Amino acid sequence: MDTMEVSEIGRDLLITAMLLSTPAVAVSLIVGLVISLLQTITSIQEQTLSFAPRIVAVGAVMLITLPWMMQTSQSFTMRMMERLLEVTQS
Repeated sequence: MDTMEVSEIGRDLLITAMLLSTPAVAVSLIVGLVISLLQTITSIQEQTLSFAPRIVAVGAVMLITLPWMMQTSQSFTMRMMERLLEVTQS
């Protein structure tokens, strides 16, 4: 296994990790922004107010995207197993 193959595996790992984390991070960002706007409009400056809606929203998105996340994780695992077989057979 040369350095090019190792860098391809690392790139594949990082891209897969970014894909899997994108829905949760995006929803957390959007909910945080909306809560911040509402806090600014209503002059409520409670720091802990944004945590509960964020947790609920991220949990809901994780449940909704769970089948896609499992399929993406399974496909990544299969690619890595195939690479492992290639390396051990050479």
